[in-house]
Amino acid sequence: MRYSVLLILSLMLFASCSIFKKGKKREKAEVVLNEKSRFSKVLKSKDYEFKLKMANFYYDKKDYRKAQVLFEEVFPVFKGTPQHEDLYYKYANANFNLRDYLTAENLLKGYLEVFPNSPRAEEVEYLNAYCYFKQSPKAELEQANTIKAIGMMQIYLNNHPNSKKKPEAEDIISKLQQKLEMKESLSAQLYFNVGHFRAAALAFTTLMNNYPDSDKSDAYKLMAIKAYYRFANMSVDQKQLERYTKVITEVEDFQDRFPQSNLLKEAERYLTLSKNNLKNINNEQTAQTAGK
Repeated sequence: MRYSVLLILSLMLFASCSIFKKGKKREKAEVVLNEKSRFSKVLKSKDYEFKLKMANFYYDKKDYRKAQVLFEEVFPVFKGTPQHEDLYYKYANANFNLRDYLTAENLLKGYLEVFPNSPRAEEVEYLNAYCYFKQSPKAELEQANTIKAIGMMQIYLNNHPNSKKKPEAEDIISKLQQKLEMKESLSAQLYFNVGHFRAAALAFTTLMNNYPDSDKSDAYKLMAIKAYYRFANMSVDQKQLERYTKVITEVEDFQDRFPQSNLLKEAERYLTLSKNNLKNINNEQTAQTAGK
């Protein structure tokens, strides 16, 4: 009997919970429908003051999608009015928060042109540069936006040397420079992989010179040595003496630049190989001379 009562109570509790959950879902669905209906009425309204008020309402609620739609509609209507500056800023910022960085970039740039002396100008200048940063593509792709972003961030730092955003801006510049470095590194490695060893050697050398503070400088130098060695190895006999000598010069430069590098032993291996190859070449030349 006691178990039967407990079972009945459990079933009643489960049923009441289910009813409660269904009620909550129904209530939430009704709220969504009501909100859709309200937004639809706002869109159909011909009262632009009301639309601007609702755009600000949605913006303050961080409902940037609805705010963006309304700001876009009222933007030309309020051009030249006292509301224009605030509207322009929020319209740009709504697109920024929606991660539409191309539209945001154009609006932020326009804002600075129209309101260069605004109290918001410094913030907008930073956001404009940040839009270029967010449009920077993967390292494998064309890096025009990356270069622009570095330039824009550097201009921002030059204009606002005491900005609170300075550490963040410097970090962004560093990340973008690392991406450019990676782009050059991938290009140099591609030359090596397809057997264009002289081009690879030059590319790795340029990479090392372009980024002298990189923690990969010794690796770039080693790749240049490897490429020069492969180039010498593939060369015709008449060119090998000169090209193995070039490898030796590059390894000696490695020893001077990176005496503590973990890659030094590997670099010196190419020194030994090149010297041995030069000995063989000299011995062959001596033997040929003697044979004559």
